[in-house]
Amino acid sequence: MLVFQLPLLLALPFAFAVVMLVWRPASRRTTAWLAGIAPLIGLGLLAALTPAVLDGSVPQSIHPWVPQLGLTFSLRLDGLAWMFALMVLAIGVLVVMYARYYLSQNEDAPKFFGYLLLFMGSMLGMVVAGNLLLLAIFWELTSISSFLLIGYWSRQNEAREGARMALTITGAGGLALLGGVIMIGQVVGSYELDAVLAAGDLLRAHPLYPAILALVLAGIFTKSAQFPFHFWLPHAMAAPTPVSAYLHSATMVKAGVFLLARLHPALAGTELFFYVVTSVGAATLLVGAWNAIFQHDLKGLLAYSTISHLGLITMLFGLSTPMAVVAGLFHILNHATFKASLFMAAGIIDHETGTRDMRRLGNLRRYLPFTSALAIIAALAMAGIPLLNGFLSKEMFFALALEIEGHAGMRTAASVVAFLAGVFGVAYSLRFVHDTFFGDGPRAVDREIHEPPRFMKIPVEVLVVLCLAVGVVPAWTIAPVLATAAHGVLGDAVPEYSLAVWHGFNVPLMMSLGGVIGGGLLYLGLRRLINLHAVARHAFGRHLFRVNTRALLTNARRFTFHVTDGSLQRSLWWVLIALLAVAGLPTLTALGAGAGASQPMPALGWAVWLVAVAATVTTVFLHRKRLLALLVVGAVGLAVSLVFVLMSAPDLALTQLLVELVTIALMLLALNYLPQQSVRTDNNARRWRDGAIALVIGAGIGTLAYAMMTRPLDTVATELLARSLPEGYGRNVVNVILVDFRGFDTFGEITVFGIAGLVVHALLRRARIAADEVVPGVADPLPMPSNLSHLLFPLALAVSVYLFLRGHNAPGGGFIAGLVLAVPLLLQYVLLGSQHVESRLGFDYVRCIGIGLLVAAATGVVPMLLGYPFLTSGHAEPRVPLVGELPLASAMGFDTGVYLVVFGGAMLILSMMGTVRPPRAPTGKAVPPAPAPAEPTNVEPA
Repeated sequence: MLVFQLPLLLALPFAFAVVMLVWRPASRRTTAWLAGIAPLIGLGLLAALTPAVLDGSVPQSIHPWVPQLGLTFSLRLDGLAWMFALMVLAIGVLVVMYARYYLSQNEDAPKFFGYLLLFMGSMLGMVVAGNLLLLAIFWELTSISSFLLIGYWSRQNEAREGARMALTITGAGGLALLGGVIMIGQVVGSYELDAVLAAGDLLRAHPLYPAILALVLAGIFTKSAQFPFHFWLPHAMAAPTPVSAYLHSATMVKAGVFLLARLHPALAGTELFFYVVTSVGAATLLVGAWNAIFQHDLKGLLAYSTISHLGLITMLFGLSTPMAVVAGLFHILNHATFKASLFMAAGIIDHETGTRDMRRLGNLRRYLPFTSALAIIAALAMAGIPLLNGFLSKEMFFALALEIEGHAGMRTAASVVAFLAGVFGVAYSLRFVHDTFFGDGPRAVDREIHEPPRFMKIPVEVLVVLCLAVGVVPAWTIAPVLATAAHGVLGDAVPEYSLAVWHGFNVPLMMSLGGVIGGGLLYLGLRRLINLHAVARHAFGRHLFRVNTRALLTNARRFTFHVTDGSLQRSLWWVLIALLAVAGLPTLTALGAGAGASQPMPALGWAVWLVAVAATVTTVFLHRKRLLALLVVGAVGLAVSLVFVLMSAPDLALTQLLVELVTIALMLLALNYLPQQSVRTDNNARRWRDGAIALVIGAGIGTLAYAMMTRPLDTVATELLARSLPEGYGRNVVNVILVDFRGFDTFGEITVFGIAGLVVHALLRRARIAADEVVPGVADPLPMPSNLSHLLFPLALAVSVYLFLRGHNAPGGGFIAGLVLAVPLLLQYVLLGSQHVESRLGFDYVRCIGIGLLVAAATGVVPMLLGYPFLTSGHAEPRVPLVGELPLASAMGFDTGVYLVVFGGAMLILSMMGTVRPPRAPTGKAVPPAPAPAEPTNVEPA
């Protein structure tokens, strides 16, 4: 049962996100309820798994994915993953409730909640991943989904810039992390988390350890906004406040420190780890706390305080002692509660006053008394005031800084940093409270300020009650959660510790009191010495990011202009040069390796070869006459298909022939917008250059083809031929390769083909292109009756179905069948016009592509759910009355997806090429087309 619950726990947010984005409920209440159901059900599943986790066991679910690469879809729920999953789901429920009332009526609620659930699922996948490669995949998904959430208000320049900045920094860190993960897998010999965590001694003693640590820490520091990568977080505050309350308090920014805890048994315990992680954490702690004091935006202050607290957590993990790990986990929980409540309170203030600028706020306790009380309690927890949760973990931090052993200088520095952080934390918390809820104001606020709706305050109330409960009775509230998480990181090495509120008069308590007094004096002193409201601080990191981005784009434009200026010939020139540079040496090496036995060319083969050569040479001479050159190129394609017949490759011959038909039709439609002849060039140097490149590339491709055809026959093809029938249940080895042995490659190819069709559709559906040359007079009638196309369609449909059904055991298959079905429709487009065809048949090619991809993906996912690798083929031979045994392979389902995507993609491209509209006249009306002849069904459309 546990094996089933973990995948379901992970799948819920993604499933509801798809429902949200596809169904798009009109009612805001329905949308919010749907968004809240996913984490609520997830909490129920997590509750069912909790007894096993509390007993010390680790529920797991393992499904092979790409075992050759060491990638398995393995999920594991130990104490650490359980704690983070609890935070992700519980705070997710509260954020959904809060966002229901925060978003205005004009906001696209389904999109917002869909993105939020997508992020929730990505975060859950990251924390429960049992394979490091799988963890890296979900890590990148959190970056992508957070980009969508931060840039949700895409019309605001600040939101777009903040989203780009966050994606750039965290995405670059993700690439570094992937490099580190790959190196860990190479050293350990496995990417499974259990194996990696057990190989700590091996990793720390390996020569690659410094490089591994650098790459992994780069991913951690960028994700958790550590100095000097911290500058992206304040600019991410352009996101809606529910996003900030979720991503920037309890989830996304905690991903880095989660990974620090996750890999602690494998990477911690060295001097290098101690100095690097502790130093970076200390720098981040002070930089974030100091900058928070001078912010004017409520969310800006909270962002810098978040950076500071993340530095505190990082510093604790850098100390590397078991007690420091416990304190780090404790502060992760405490920070999530008080910071999420503060972000929500800031959102309420913005929602009711229309501003977050503390220079315009003040005295809000008179207008928002209940919200003010909640926010003040949460701010005091952030400052580390006794009887609140922040005080307990802050005292742990002070004690651990004083107890560093073997590093006297580091102990002194850490103690000073801890005390200064306590002073700064109290100072910015006082500014948050005083400038918002006390003093004079509000100023320049044009709204009637009142308390928000009741249910908008409930999430804040729940979190503030948790701050109080943990601060007063930690042993009854947070102790089991902390103990479980600590066991998930440290195992049996969890130290003895106490969560008592009172530990007597000691040095950490004196440091806490000194921090409170020092923070109060610092804030009062700054108010007297300078005008805090007049301080303007400019983010150097943002400036540096802008300068580098601008330089990158400028250089990219220059390079692009030199590589391609819109000339297809120049683009092709660069492609061929790159091909020559990359493939030249392997081709020569293949020739030097020697060739196998060749076979004599039959007379028909020489005839086909002569046709291909003659057509190629003729194309060169007729290249300026576009229509004639296109027809001759078609002859070359026909000759190639005949070559495949001679080489006993009927599948390839059929595919080549059908692709040639569709391609020629597509190019004929394109010629409608081009002059009859291409422009003559008088540049002889350019001709010689292009001719030399063409000769070299042609000779290279011909040489490579000869080497392939004369190589020894005992290759991997022999193995595929032997395994096709017993393992793939098909006699047509080409089709078995496509839908079974290399099915994942085929899935990628049809995905690219479908995307290509959608791109053409997006580019041409609103395009207006004028023909470069209009031939006067009425179009010549085609020598084919239009009724013939109607007769061809049912015949082609029957042939298409026949080729599809026989494809697994004889020449045919989904790709060929899809093209066969496209040919008669293509004729109808040419003979009858696009409006006539689409008004009668009503094909939705875009939906056809989508259904095909879903069908292909489903046939791959079903075996995974049954414990087999992706796209594993099954076979059955049911007995059918009057027919007997009917052999069936599950690969037919995948081939159905191929069939639909190929047909839909080909027809979408062809139909769009035939329906491009003429440009508008200067008056704003479309230019009317030329008058149609009396019998439009027998003429070629203009």
